[in-house]
Amino acid sequence: MSSASRPPGPPSGTLAASPQAIAKMSRKTSPQASLQASPQASPWWHRHVHADRRPRLLARAKLLIAIRNWFAGQEFIEVEGAALQVSPGNEAHIGAFATQMQDGEGERRLYLHASPEFACKKLLSAGESQIFSLSHVFRNGERGPLHHPEFTMLEWYRVGQGLSALQADCMALLALAAEACATKTLQFRERSADPFLAPEVLSVAEAFSRYAGIDLTLSLTPEGTDRGCLARQAAEINVRVRADDSWSDLFSKILSERVEPQLGLGRVTFLCDYPASEAALAQRSPQDPRWAERFELYACGVELANAFHELTDASEQRHRFELEMEERARIYGERYPLDEDFLAALAHMPPASGIALGFDRLMMLATGASKIEDVIWTPVVRTVF
Repeated sequence: MSSASRPPGPPSGTLAASPQAIAKMSRKTSPQASLQASPQASPWWHRHVHADRRPRLLARAKLLIAIRNWFAGQEFIEVEGAALQVSPGNEAHIGAFATQMQDGEGERRLYLHASPEFACKKLLSAGESQIFSLSHVFRNGERGPLHHPEFTMLEWYRVGQGLSALQADCMALLALAAEACATKTLQFRERSADPFLAPEVLSVAEAFSRYAGIDLTLSLTPEGTDRGCLARQAAEINVRVRADDSWSDLFSKILSERVEPQLGLGRVTFLCDYPASEAALAQRSPQDPRWAERFELYACGVELANAFHELTDASEQRHRFELEMEERARIYGERYPLDEDFLAALAHMPPASGIALGFDRLMMLATGASKIEDVIWTPVVRTVF
């Protein structure tokens, strides 16, 4: 769909799940509204609560069908990776859920995956070329308006294609979400974005300069990063600097406090060219190794997706994982194992680009929801009601 097109209204006789219709229904009161939750009961299943939530949930079901049809039309294959993995992923600040597997041959610790990425990349190594996955993924220690311990991730890969193809995919999927939810805008709280307008494309360095007054290039060297330089710049704009903050910690603080709230306002933003220290599983830029071939998609100040020109150097990926796990051990006192099978497969993976999009967040913005649990059919139980 072109950026100039607009979604049609809902067909006659169907439920219009627009933010306006949802807001109107949510304002209805019920004699049962004073029901208090207890440790024995989760409030989402009360009929009056479910009636308020149902328009968004029906829109969710409609969008899932539309997404699968869109990918089928692009000749993608839907794949399903096992949720139980040897490693949940090796990022310092992503916590995992662990379990013990008993299979007749003994017992071993496994983890619920934080992403289907390792499984998908093994399939690329096996010969698949265009795949997508709609997976339930799990992250421990994350719960809030934009986070949930179990959520749905849409992840897809294109062999032999670059990041620009993924950006075009993103724009098509945003338009699809607007159509499915009968809206013309994405909205989160008081912020909005038109998913049909041409996107803003902004480098991380440009964004830090524009919104934080920080010159990131001063703290980047061919050898790595200068923590002291970035700390001084952060202090000058009143971002709190702790003695044990690493360069990456400071980068994340500035990004979340000063930059992200300004992204994706009016139209969506692709934030591109991340510092190499934040490359994760992305390749470094061949033009300038201080930067990585990675982008994130923002709308209404909310991060929706994260994309890489995928790293296929298994030795370099192992090194990055080890550094991440050293950092996790320093901060949280634990580390996760490396998936040796993944690293072995990575050496055979063809050049590809891949992206992970938070489906529930997209649903939030397309229906105007204020918290992620409003668009999840059965939210995970809370520890305290």
